[in-house]
Amino acid sequence: MSLKDKIMAKLENSSDYVSGQELAGEFGVSRAAVWKAVRQLKEDGCRIDSVSNRGYRLLSPADSIDDKAIRKALNESAQRLELCVLESVDSTNNEAKRMLANGFDGDALIVANEQTGGRGRLGRSFYSPKNTGIYMSFLLHADLKLSDAVSVTTAASVAVVKAIESVTGIAPEIKWVNDVYVGGRKVCGILTEAVSDFETGMARSVIIGIGINITTEDFPEEIKDKASSLGAQAPIRNDLIASVANELTAICTDLSDRSFIKCYREHSMIIGREIDFYINNVKHTGTAADIDDNGGLIVTLPDGSKTTLSSGEVTVRLAKASEE
Repeated sequence: MSLKDKIMAKLENSSDYVSGQELAGEFGVSRAAVWKAVRQLKEDGCRIDSVSNRGYRLLSPADSIDDKAIRKALNESAQRLELCVLESVDSTNNEAKRMLANGFDGDALIVANEQTGGRGRLGRSFYSPKNTGIYMSFLLHADLKLSDAVSVTTAASVAVVKAIESVTGIAPEIKWVNDVYVGGRKVCGILTEAVSDFETGMARSVIIGIGINITTEDFPEEIKDKASSLGAQAPIRNDLIASVANELTAICTDLSDRSFIKCYREHSMIIGREIDFYINNVKHTGTAADIDDNGGLIVTLPDGSKTTLSSGEVTVRLAKASEE
């Protein structure tokens, strides 16, 4: 019997996580050999959950993303959403755009177990392997000024951190404007896109894409030192999806009520810290002073003056001195 068959048999007979060290000791191999065998099993289609400091567990049907389980956990404000659950899609934001192109005029929540072309801000990709994360998009029809796009992204960030705290007990932080961090590493990205009417200057609809790493471990080389996962168990996915939906729809019912900004400020990981920010690839420095009521980042410049950044094409990073 091959090593991966032995590991599969072990996992099938265990109701809890089995550590890599335990598997290596039992089968007389290195932990690297165990990791390689588990990876081969995943490539063969086996649904195995991997969690740091816990080990491996075979996923059951109850661990799947399930539309009925999500629907059951939605509150009154989120029940209006058309729910679409997909096993695989290029991008949930792209799927939302296809729905619009086909004449859909309601509000929707699109969820996928895997994205083959997940997208992030500034044209970046978002790693979205099957079974290990939450990949979802909200399609909301609302008459918003295009300048309010920052507020929508800010609202989504607040919805995510509140949901994570509620479901997992983990306390995340927000890196302006759209990234959620745990332990200094990114666990969630948010991409907001507006479908606009340029004659009126209003957004006819808004698509809010949210990707959350739950148990993802094998990140691509270019992000492995920056990205991380919640490290929570896979069965939380349905509850967390519903919780984000509940929080976000409640906030978006009246975006003119800026009370959610208080929560955003409280979870900010950059207020009071030195930052580098890039506008048109030109580097500037300053200190993050506050978040204004529209979600803009107020920065104190070296000469004492202040400027306010809106999301747009601005990239913000903690200065190296501030990270130490």
